[in-house]
Amino acid sequence: MSRRHAAEKREILPDAKFGDKVLSKFMNNLMIDGKKSVAESIVYNAMDRVESKLKRAPIEVFHEALDNIKPSVEVRSRRVGGATYQVPVEVRPERREALAIRWLIKAARTRNENTMEERLAGELVDAVNSRGAAVKKREDTHKMADANKAFSHYRW
Repeated sequence: MSRRHAAEKREILPDAKFGDKVLSKFMNNLMIDGKKSVAESIVYNAMDRVESKLKRAPIEVFHEALDNIKPSVEVRSRRVGGATYQVPVEVRPERREALAIRWLIKAARTRNENTMEERLAGELVDAVNSRGAAVKKREDTHKMADANKAFSHYRW
């Protein structure tokens, strides 16, 4: 990591269909080997499936699902006098979004439907209803932070 100055944030262009920057970030995270068109088709087809299941605007569903996954606190390791403590800290907004996107993609990949479109659509529907692996990951993170509340005075 550079000591001179922080790396500048790259400008992410909004996606083609919905004009949403967060969805564009999501596609970039989903993409494997630089195959953006494949990632786009997976996301857009999953959105169509979600729309047919829930009869709601798919972009609203996507944002609501992400809000249900975003963690507000997490634990970070802190060494104090030879001992390592798990210190609960609040999560920055950019990191919250990044974690939610990462957890949603990982949860979708571990599901056992046939295609990635079905998996992603299923995980989005589950996240909107506050269940599923990604929401469980957030709950576990919050539980861990709650359990280590005693070490919060080591916050830096």
